[in-house]
Formats: sequence, structure tokens, C-alpha cells
Amino acid sequence: MLTEERQREILKYLEEKNVVTVMELTQLLHTSESTIRRDLTFLDQQKRLKKVHGGATKLDREFLTTEYDMLTKTNLNQAEKERIGRYVASLIHKDDMVYLDAGTTTEKIIDYIEENRAIFVTNGIGHARKLMQKGIKTIVLGGELKGVTEAIVGAEAVESLRKYNFTKCFIGVNGISLEGGFSTPTADEACVKREAIRRAFAAYILADHTKFSKTTAFTFAKLDEAVVVTDKKPSQKYLDAVIIKEVLE
Repeated sequence: MLTEERQREILKYLEEKNVVTVMELTQLLHTSESTIRRDLTFLDQQKRLKKVHGGATKLDREFLTTEYDMLTKTNLNQAEKERIGRYVASLIHKDDMVYLDAGTTTEKIIDYIEENRAIFVTNGIGHARKLMQKGIKTIVLGGELKGVTEAIVGAEAVESLRKYNFTKCFIGVNGISLEGGFSTPTADEACVKREAIRRAFAAYILADHTKFSKTTAFTFAKLDEAVVVTDKKPSQKYLDAVIIKEVLE
């Protein structure tokens, strides 16, 4: 197992358990104690967990400064994204005018859409292709194409959005925290997400459980501006601050 893959597994396991011991990780990942201790030291230095005697604890809040490319994100938390996508597709009705944000979680919606009489506006190039293949009327925003996320962004995209009023919008997110609200790593994507929410009657944030207690550089909405659809309820402090829809198996 590669170092980065092993460290992702450590963080994923910690996300579920909150506290983890070195012994647990050596058994889970089939590697030595010295290797696990080096991983924990590195992740602690990166402020992705808190190293303690004999193991590590989950940080209550994590600040993310980087963003994975589409291929990497596609392979993360696939089952959770499938569950969210299937549920959200059931919310789409024949007369809806829908904004579909770029992103790997929002893309999962398309696989489960049965209502093809709704109209979709999207800034995701791959999303537009899949929607058209299903015979759904699709409008693509104009603007700059961002290579990492394959999203159309920038001032022109924001201006394009101002022509529309949406019944629903479905937005991807990188971080959800009490301090940072809903956030994303870049200003250009934040502007597009913010405007889409402003133009929508009902706004939904699609986020698997790993997005909670994380903050990225740019806040695009406050927690009370949208409903969060997730695969697992977060801690009580979030339930008190934002409307959460937990999608069960």
C-alpha cells in the first residue's frame, strides 16, 4: 500500500472512530508500528489529526488547503455518494428548473434520474454530457473551464447564472464547519456556488459525512442557507445549526 493511500485509510478510520490506537492501525493496515507512528507524526504535522500517546484522535476542525483532482475524488467514498445521489434524484419533478453543480457527488444524481422533463443548468462538462445522453434538456454555463474539477467558473459563469431562477439547486462542497459555513478551496468556484444558491427557491448541499468539521479557504454560504443531504448524521452541534437529511441504506 502506498504511503498516501495508507494515510487516507488512517483518516477514514479515524473519521468513523474518533480515537484510534497504533495497535488497531497496524492490524487494520497490515504494517509495522514504526510505519504507523511515522504516518501519525506526519498527519499531526499536517494538522489532519492529533497525535496522542499510543495513537491519535480526530481534530474537531480541519483546515484544507489543497483539492484532489476529479479522478482521485471519484474513487473516494463511492458508496456514500451513490446513496446521496439516488435520494436526491427522487426530489426532481417534471416542472423543475434545476441547477446542478460540478462535482463527483452531484454527478451521481444523474445515474438515478427518472424524470427527464425537468430542465437542467450545469457548470460541469461531464455532467452536461451525461444529462444529454439521457435525453434531458441541458444548458451549460459560459465561462472559464477549470482543469482540476472540470467545472466552468469565473465572472462570466456568475453572470450567466443571473438569467435563471431555479426551483432547486444541488451544490457540492469541500468543507462544512460551524465557523466556516459551507466552503470550497477557490474563489472562482465559491462565486458560482454562491450565486446559484441565491437564484434557487430550495438549495441542497450534497456532502458525505467526511466533509463535516472541515474548512477550506472560501465560504460560499452560511449553514442556514441550505439543507445538507448526507449519508450519516454529524454531531449534535451541527444538528442544532443546519437542517440535515440523513440518507439511510
